[in-house]
Amino acid sequence: MLSPAIERLLQDLRDEDSNRRDAATEALWQMWFTQKGTRGLQRLRQSQVLLEGGHLAAAEELLSRLIADLPDFAEAWNRRAVLYFVQERYEEAKTDCQRVVELIPYHFGALHGLGLCYAALEQYREAIQAFQQALEVQPYALANQRLILECTLRLEDDSNPAGPA
Repeated sequence: MLSPAIERLLQDLRDEDSNRRDAATEALWQMWFTQKGTRGLQRLRQSQVLLEGGHLAAAEELLSRLIADLPDFAEAWNRRAVLYFVQERYEEAKTDCQRVVELIPYHFGALHGLGLCYAALEQYREAIQAFQQALEVQPYALANQRLILECTLRLEDDSNPAGPA
């Protein structure tokens, strides 16, 4: 059962008013990042600094320790999925995205990331499903709409190896 505040934010993601959608998006990200208080947030920020500085092994170690300490901290799993994706470790990224979605089924970032992983693995049907799930949460997310079209075209290309007539 979701709290009334989260229900309201999820409803705002579907609003025609882009300002309301943007505010809801920001509020949800804020909730996810601060789920485990200041200590969790600081460790996420530290991992991002390491990632941006090219210290990928240190960022992975920090996030893996954070996950071991706080296994229900969805954003720690999501940040590690991002790290794995950047490293083209798509299976590992996919597994972490799936864990995020288990913890927070409406985590549009993880649903989008899951779609990206499937697409990178050329599993286009699964990618389309993930992007569609993300669109159910964020119907105005144009990136997901575009990616569904791209994956659909890839499926059509795969089913027609001779290419367009």
